[in-house]
Amino acid sequence: MNPKYPIYIVSKGRWDSRLTSKALDWMGVPYKIIVEASQLEMYAAEVGVDKCLVLPTKYLLDYDTCDDLGDSRSKGPGAARNFALDHAIDLGAFRHWVMDDNIAYFHRLNRNLLIKVTSGTIFRAMEDFADRYKNVYLSGPCYDFFVKAKEPLPAFVKNTRIYSCLLIQNDIPYRWRGRYNEDTDLSLRVLKDGHCTVQYNAFQQEKATTQTLSGGNTEEFYAHEGTKPKSQMIEDLHPDVARVAWKFDRWHHEVNYRLFKRNKFCHVDGFDMPVGVNNYGMKIQRKSHG
Repeated sequence: MNPKYPIYIVSKGRWDSRLTSKALDWMGVPYKIIVEASQLEMYAAEVGVDKCLVLPTKYLLDYDTCDDLGDSRSKGPGAARNFALDHAIDLGAFRHWVMDDNIAYFHRLNRNLLIKVTSGTIFRAMEDFADRYKNVYLSGPCYDFFVKAKEPLPAFVKNTRIYSCLLIQNDIPYRWRGRYNEDTDLSLRVLKDGHCTVQYNAFQQEKATTQTLSGGNTEEFYAHEGTKPKSQMIEDLHPDVARVAWKFDRWHHEVNYRLFKRNKFCHVDGFDMPVGVNNYGMKIQRKSHG
């Protein structure tokens, strides 16, 4: 089973690694990868030109970086994410997926064990859950490194940040903005206006951690300036809930999401709660080796 909504991967300088692209190819999941015109040839040689979308220059020119640095450095992935939103709307889709380019695998969580998934069924399950509600503007899988072997987890957490792999409702009244941490900013704007987000623990993404993979923001930002500017931007945009903190030998941002736990889900008209458990045909199988 594959997702019913289009998937976009935003990528720059990673035509050789292409972790998310390889993961989706392995799972048999269709997608488009958004690249800048200067890198189209390199990406097309690896994935085929039919899977590539060229980012129109106007999206970079019109992008709000939320600072005064202009074109002195990369504007980050937000412009390409705005293009993905508009492209999905033009397709007539109600939602779309937009993903970072450094996700190695996707998992289903079962009894605190991470099970690699071999199809796009988990995306369909997340889509169907979000489609129960009028006001779940953002949702997506959690990071695998947050799973602890003996710590019980709920199937999902509501009204928190959604990172790296986002299912977005296309009538969302916001545009991507910010040179850094644009996903945190978008999550906070959604939540501050009383809407909802869903982070799924039942489904996980295995993502390369910041600065461990060349290309992308690692090359454009972090290799030269570290993580302080990206953390500072969130504090500057949302000083009421965010602050900069030094942890784990680098700068991070800390956000208080407890304020948004009172945001309530609003079911779509005529919604009836399903009866029983729907596993979408998924089965856990042991993979043989040799």
